[in-house]
Amino acid sequence: MTADTDELTGDTSETDAVDRVIASARTAQTRYAQTADQALYDRAAKAAAWALMEPSRNLELSTLAVETTGLGNVADKVIKNHRKTLGLLRDIQGVKTVGLIDDDTVSGISEFARPIGVVGAVVPSTNPAATPANNVINALKCGNAIVLSPSPKGVPVAERLLACMHEEFQKANIDPNLVQLVPSPSSKIKTQRLMEEVDLIIVTGSQDNVRRAYTSGTPALGVGAGNATVIIDETADLHAAAERIAASKTFDNATSCSSENVLIVVDAVHDAFISALHGVGGRVLDESQGGRLKDALFAGGHLNRHMIAKDIEPFLAVAGVAVSDADTARFVVLPAAGIGPEHPESGEKLSLSVALYRASDFDDAVEIAARVLQHQGAGHSVGIHTLDEARPVQLAQTLPTCRVIVNQAHCFATGGSFENGSPFSLSMGCGSWGRNSIDTNLNHRHFMNTTRVVRPIPANEPELAVIFDDYWRVAGK
Repeated sequence: MTADTDELTGDTSETDAVDRVIASARTAQTRYAQTADQALYDRAAKAAAWALMEPSRNLELSTLAVETTGLGNVADKVIKNHRKTLGLLRDIQGVKTVGLIDDDTVSGISEFARPIGVVGAVVPSTNPAATPANNVINALKCGNAIVLSPSPKGVPVAERLLACMHEEFQKANIDPNLVQLVPSPSSKIKTQRLMEEVDLIIVTGSQDNVRRAYTSGTPALGVGAGNATVIIDETADLHAAAERIAASKTFDNATSCSSENVLIVVDAVHDAFISALHGVGGRVLDESQGGRLKDALFAGGHLNRHMIAKDIEPFLAVAGVAVSDADTARFVVLPAAGIGPEHPESGEKLSLSVALYRASDFDDAVEIAARVLQHQGAGHSVGIHTLDEARPVQLAQTLPTCRVIVNQAHCFATGGSFENGSPFSLSMGCGSWGRNSIDTNLNHRHFMNTTRVVRPIPANEPELAVIFDDYWRVAGK
């Protein structure tokens, strides 16, 4: 047995505690699913949603999140909790997740929605209320129970969120055992046990947790690392692009995995774009300033917890960097050239900083983006600010990415928006490029099984010539 295995087995008191929670969730889920009632499932999902969206509780949970995790800011978390949850409710409003959901007379196949059972969800400290709420709503909508495993810093928020949900459940006559937490204190042993014993495990955040989930023996939905890379070409509306990037980069102090981390601007508009960034609060650092900030942000080979998702003033103070027009500064721009492990600025920064690469032309910009994604963030998303409709298509056909975000604030658009058609989610699948089992935004369809009734239909057997005629013309028989 390896040291890692020893660490994840521990004494049985921890695994027994998790087993008891899962057992009670399983009992509750069995009763819940026996009704197979869409009205009940919808009421439960809305009860969980209102537990977070009710304004006073939203503010309380947002404040608690910043106090306990030290990440982000209260005002933006309030907005995130509200909009992400409202968007999810819009997406699932009127959607059938019980009984017959599709009946195709041509194929003779009828599809019936079935619950998965008990879902486990490992959730990050960056979004300690919005992410678990999203998972709970989807799980309940599809007839499941769910057990949450928050990060250590996110435990107080998860406990309070659970209490708020149970208050709503009592009013709506919903069994509180449908939504539970792994017992505190959190540990790798407990999380591992959850992964092994539930019917589906969903992991957002730590890539170590994602890998463990995929090897747990349980069906797993993990998401990949973000490193949103955005191209600004010579046709872009530079002022609009700068405003969108600033809004996205600074939202909740860049806690989102979809926050811009790398900007690639073509040479023809480089200087004008830098000026536009300055106008929206972006401060381009010189070589000396950039060196000091990088030394501080990546001290010891990992991100400095005193700088991650902090307001701009303490972020700069830790690095000992002063910027021009400091009273209107909102984020900093690091001029960059190198890509890879020796150039950590080319990866995810989870802070009010973004790397900027200068490209000779659009083709060079695409090449730089490919190299960045090869280093980190493959599969997640790229963005482009352009008026050329062909260029987003080119990116979609050449880069290792599951999403191309066009002329939008990246962190708002990637996880669903009221201005685009992507499902609202806080968990973005990255496909095989990100070593994930899904390439879409996590959504309610991932929380259900489907049973198919397959009936006989008139024979549909083609003649060989219909299939092979074009091949025979080329290769012969």
